[in-house]
Amino acid sequence: MEKIISLDQAVEKISDGMTIAIGGFMGCGAPHSLIDKILEKGVKDLTIITTDTGQIDYGSGKLIANKRVKKVIASHIGTNPETGRQMNSGEIEVELVPQGTLAERLRAAGAGLGGILTATGIGTLVENGKEKIVIDGEEYLLEKPLRADIALVSANKVDKKGNAVYHASARNFNPVMCLAADIVIVESQEIVESGEINPDHVATPYIFVDYIVRGESDEY
Repeated sequence: MEKIISLDQAVEKISDGMTIAIGGFMGCGAPHSLIDKILEKGVKDLTIITTDTGQIDYGSGKLIANKRVKKVIASHIGTNPETGRQMNSGEIEVELVPQGTLAERLRAAGAGLGGILTATGIGTLVENGKEKIVIDGEEYLLEKPLRADIALVSANKVDKKGNAVYHASARNFNPVMCLAADIVIVESQEIVESGEINPDHVATPYIFVDYIVRGESDEY
């Protein structure tokens, strides 16, 4: 199957109300061209899973600033004051998840697990409404898997089969998000022939990638 598609074709797979995992940490490693295309298409009422909400004009923060998001599942929102403003005004729902727990919930979805047990959040607001399990006298929270309809990630380089390489800290949450979505779209400014990437450098194997798009943004 031909995996390389245009940005316009990619965004046609995204519709109102979807849950989308968006890679990047404070915008670093985010799929900027795909985010811009979502804005251009006018998709709305999204639930986004992301480490943070970037800034008002950078990364996933653009979607919030343009009122396209109904719910955010993230580790922190402090770098984007618009997220906090909309949360406090009741315009969006925000579910704050400890960063390690966020990663493990995504991994659990990809591995087909029923959830993970963690002591992180015990005795805080994080435990509200969650089941507690006692093991060897210690309390743990049962954190359920977190899955998306689509994952949008950015790679430093990808081959035509979909093997993806990330650059340094731009790797962040991108690989684990590729495990936890029904459809995975990888954006990259460099698309090479199959076999050109050293297998030792591949962080996301092709089996997890459904589509590839060539990025047009200068923001990487």
